[in-house]
Amino acid sequence: MEQKVRREIIAWFWVGLVFLLINGAIGQARVIPSGSMENTLLIGDHLIMSRVGYDAGVPFTPWHFSLWRAPKRGQIVIFRSLEVPGTDLVKRFIGMPGDTVEVKDGAVWVNGAKLNEPYIKEPMNRMEHFGPLVVPPDHYFAMGDNRNDSYDSRYFGPVPRANVIGVPLINYLSVVAPTTNAWEPGHLGERFEAYGDAIIHPSRIRWRRLFRPY
Repeated sequence: MEQKVRREIIAWFWVGLVFLLINGAIGQARVIPSGSMENTLLIGDHLIMSRVGYDAGVPFTPWHFSLWRAPKRGQIVIFRSLEVPGTDLVKRFIGMPGDTVEVKDGAVWVNGAKLNEPYIKEPMNRMEHFGPLVVPPDHYFAMGDNRNDSYDSRYFGPVPRANVIGVPLINYLSVVAPTTNAWEPGHLGERFEAYGDAIIHPSRIRWRRLFRPY
């Protein structure tokens, strides 16, 4: 009996170790709480995020370190907020280290060239002007695809490489919640209500978005 209990403990130890490895260095789940990346990412999209090559850390702690992969221009990236500890943001990296970024005439200009951005939700406000700003070394300029409703590097500045966690791989679920704040941090009651509502009303699930890759 004692030997059986020991084997059980060892088995669960290895299960826990594998979970920590996957969570800390390979992949995690994320949910989109706001519309700043519409229409590429919608509120209620549930993502599998890859950390491979970007970041590794000890789960449930602030301890982490950056790895060898560098984000690319135009890539959707998940990173730690510069302003709110414990909060992650999802944006598109527009400016690379050393780039000069400017917003004018309803468009984004990088190094003097106007970007072609078919992924944005709608044209930008032509009255808006930002920059020019030179992106510092080991930093990236992030913007949401919903340019007129996105809190991004235009406001909080370039994102340090050390804040990058990973990139989204695929949607595993997408749910329209009955309340607008269901997917925001701390709203567990509303979140469980949204899942229950989706079970009762399957039309709440955006079936066409399931298994959508990024």
